[in-house]
Amino acid sequence: MDTPDLEQPYAALGVKDDEYARIREILGRRPTSAELAMYSVMWSEHCSYKSSKIHLKRFGELSQDTPRGPLLAGIGENAGVVDIGQGYAVTFKAESHNHPSYVEPYQGAATGVGGIVRDILAMGARPIGVMDSLRFGPLEADDTRRVLPGVVAGVGGYGNCLGLPNIGGEVQFHRSYLSNPLVNALCVGVLRHEDLHRAFASGVGNKVILFGAATGGDGIGGASILASETFDEDGPAKRPSVQVGDPFMEKLLIECTLELFRAGVIQGIQDFGAAGISCATSELASAGDGGMSVELDLVPLRDPNLAPEEILMSESQERMMAVVKPSDVERFMEICAKWDVAATIIGEVTDGERLVIHWHGECIVDVDPRTVAHDGPTYERPFHRPAWLDEVNANRAEDLPRDNSPEGIVAALKAVLAHGNIADKSWITDQYDRYVRGNSVLAQPEDAGMLRIDEETGLGIALSLDANSRFTYLNPYLGAQLSLMEAYRNVAATGAEPVAVTDCLNFGSPEDPEVMWSFVEAIKGLVDACRELGIPVTGGNVSLYNQTGTTPILPTPTIGVMGVIDDVAKRVRTGFPRPGDGIWLLGDTSEELSGSIWADAVHDGHLGGEPPKVDLRAEKELAHVLRFAAQEGLICSAHDLSEGGLAVALVESAIQGGHGFRVDLGTEDPTVALFSESASRALVSFPESSVERMMSVAEEHDVPLRRIGEVLQEPRAEVEGLFDLTLGELYDVWTTPIPEAMK
Repeated sequence: MDTPDLEQPYAALGVKDDEYARIREILGRRPTSAELAMYSVMWSEHCSYKSSKIHLKRFGELSQDTPRGPLLAGIGENAGVVDIGQGYAVTFKAESHNHPSYVEPYQGAATGVGGIVRDILAMGARPIGVMDSLRFGPLEADDTRRVLPGVVAGVGGYGNCLGLPNIGGEVQFHRSYLSNPLVNALCVGVLRHEDLHRAFASGVGNKVILFGAATGGDGIGGASILASETFDEDGPAKRPSVQVGDPFMEKLLIECTLELFRAGVIQGIQDFGAAGISCATSELASAGDGGMSVELDLVPLRDPNLAPEEILMSESQERMMAVVKPSDVERFMEICAKWDVAATIIGEVTDGERLVIHWHGECIVDVDPRTVAHDGPTYERPFHRPAWLDEVNANRAEDLPRDNSPEGIVAALKAVLAHGNIADKSWITDQYDRYVRGNSVLAQPEDAGMLRIDEETGLGIALSLDANSRFTYLNPYLGAQLSLMEAYRNVAATGAEPVAVTDCLNFGSPEDPEVMWSFVEAIKGLVDACRELGIPVTGGNVSLYNQTGTTPILPTPTIGVMGVIDDVAKRVRTGFPRPGDGIWLLGDTSEELSGSIWADAVHDGHLGGEPPKVDLRAEKELAHVLRFAAQEGLICSAHDLSEGGLAVALVESAIQGGHGFRVDLGTEDPTVALFSESASRALVSFPESSVERMMSVAEEHDVPLRRIGEVLQEPRAEVEGLFDLTLGELYDVWTTPIPEAMK
């Protein structure tokens, strides 16, 4: 409702002077307060990607074909959809819920899971699994002890209640995330090709139905840091800025929506995420072939005191919007009633190009929906390489002192194993149900999660979600590629073929040219790598303004890679399963210690130098060897080498398999051999009967392969000439840090 005599508080809504002027120009008049509310949330950084979209366009340059065929849906949809064969398709996507998870850790993380699940559901898919990538401040920090347990409980509580297995992810710590944790959630769903649905409103006279939870005052303006008193200083007290989730309502909503799909009564559908009704109405209308008329006072409310602006901006959870033919409305309502899901007709598709919203008979919104949903501002932010980076890159970890004595290597090994990024995460992952639904084939602490899709044929998918922010800080182009390659390698190590990518790009303020430079470089790195690997980016998320004061987080492009395996029975685990097998190293190790866990753990947080080199051809060939070896049953275990290097891969494979190891490093520098984080490497074990064939396959793909040791019956960790420790001693070092910190 408009109040022409009052100055509009657009600046408090996050709208810049030039943006407000543009809104007035678009409308040819002063916006109503409801229109201003819609534009403010839809033109926010979170919804419009106004600082990033000119760079994100580069992902569109990539081929939209996967190694398994063309994408069925890509960037611009709620989530990308990949053909995996046998008539099945998989949709997956990652999104962030960072700032809400700092304000209210449990609900912030829980509703992050709920939101990404609805994105997957809106494509016509049944959600079948989730993953998460979490970043916190130092493990010993008081605020980490506040935020981490709440976030983990939120992720686990919501996902467990939905009956979705949490099959993988990562948790890392760094001081830059203090007061700005990262909570990136991924969901994956499965559908038949013919079940694909998209978000658009078409068919004049078709009804617009809101179904799911009632609308409340929680999450109002969450997308653009708004509060209700912005509209009325004398009005209600500030409402909670973090959404409140109800996973049991979401479970009903999932089952109800899937039955609505099966009944064929949905013409178009949109989930409610950031910006609430503002987003759902404007995006559906903008993507359709007509306009839309909505009666806002028909929206079911939990709080009858909500102003229309608040209803438009509320981010209350567990809500969906569908476009339904009049002839299908009765059946639609019957199905909703069966699942005890409230459903209300609030409008219809109209002949024209306007989104018109009424409130108690008064027209409060009359806009071209495309100007709200798709034609927001675009900023070409200035960016430049930081001057300080030269000094950082010159401060090489390779130049740091190394204690290669047996005592020094043991001390370094224990420091690396106790590092928060390496230490056992069971305290966290044991709070997640990893095996609900019965189709989890691999889950934490394996390199990648794996889900069975078809019980008869064994068709399955593997997923990994990774980010190396230390490498990205040192070189954002290479760091983004190394993050991608770790996820790619993790998937290949299970025996699956990597076919598609999603990303969640977490950076500081885009108004900082140095931050913007790292963002642009990371995108360039990802585009160049995906082009060489022949895999598309199917969609993702950008989260900016992640900083405390003027200090940004380490740049953190989180990369999810999805792979396909034709028979999950041929999967490969990370643990050493059989004593007597040879332990072999695939790939070459170079003196690459900069940005490593060794440098951080042994040298008091050192972060300098250049990250490891990237050889995309070598990564592709390594993946070919790993997949072939899995298909032919040649290898018994495989573990990618990444953070912590060979030392960590050996210890993790031994602990997970329950068998020890003896290795001989020969004349190599033991610090480099054990702790270098060179890329394009994997640790595998296999019997003597596989040696000849493995040597032949590795030679064919030009991948170095050499025997470094054997799997022992005894639970010992032995490196000849350096140490002979019990696995129990290393297990204690590895498993203690997180439980101790959370006491």
